Amino acid sequence: MALPSQTSALLKSARQLLDELAADAVLLLTETDLDWAEVLDILPVEKLLISAKDPDLNAVLQAYPKLRVLEIDPGPTPTHEQMSVALLEAVATEKLKAGAHVIALYNGIGAEDSRPEHVDSLSVIHLGEHLERLTAADLRKLDTQVPLETLRAVVELATEIGQEGREGIPVGTMFVVGDTEKVLSMSRPLNFNPFRGYSRKERDIRDKKVREQIKDIAQLEGAMIIRRDGVAEAACMYIDAPADKLTVSKGWGTRHISAAAISKKTKAIAIVVSQSSGRVVIFQNGMVMLQIEAFARPMIFQRFRMDHAGDGNPENGT
Repeated sequence: MALPSQTSALLKSARQLLDELAADAVLLLTETDLDWAEVLDILPVEKLLISAKDPDLNAVLQAYPKLRVLEIDPGPTPTHEQMSVALLEAVATEKLKAGAHVIALYNGIGAEDSRPEHVDSLSVIHLGEHLERLTAADLRKLDTQVPLETLRAVVELATEIGQEGREGIPVGTMFVVGDTEKVLSMSRPLNFNPFRGYSRKERDIRDKKVREQIKDIAQLEGAMIIRRDGVAEAACMYIDAPADKLTVSKGWGTRHISAAAISKKTKAIAIVVSQSSGRVVIFQNGMVMLQIEAFARPMIFQRFRMDHAGDGNPENGT
């Protein structure tokens, strides 16, 4: 099957920009299978990264031996979110450097999921600006057990809760992501489970509409437990993991201590939103890995510095 004329023209434009800007790579987000022999006649294989939104199409593309296909499952997310997830994965797997310049090809016009469209848009992305302070080392640490697309969705949700609160009222909450069976064995319900009875699709936090609904649930007492595939499993949960042998930083409250404890006793990642400051703190293996200040944009991560552990308002954990 020959490439559509529009797709072919955009690929040739991408090749021209690749050469003139000395860009590092072309990221092709495709919703359809293509004539890859023709694609590779236009774009150099060593510079081409491919991401498919549909898991079935991803499996088809994996069968092409020359293609470098990024292993992501972006779920029901808009194109710009898929692009960010794909770029994060490329950095995490060292296919791209954090400061790379990337030519992105994608379908920028929204369409129904059942009607995949051909490439119609092109963008030039300066990855250093796009990912800010993220580094490959940071990403690998945070992606040890939890897929990047799930982690990103939860962190984005937590950051928005920290920035916005709910209806003008500050909200503090905790998410525990991954190793769900073991986490549940160290938890007990404080109230009814608001996720019970809903379908997997209705609990998939990679869907922006679902994240908006979870902001209401975040006002309830207790932690939310998220599976590694991004599906919310339970809320209003009391975390009962032992907090022994933890190094507790000044200003930590019970919520932060519980997050540190559950991340130490399991392979889960715990994410706390401070009610008093809006700061988001990410725990793994009982330690603070990253923090995001309330004024920061989503996905602007800052490395945690021990000498700043006591700055800001004390956390009461409630």
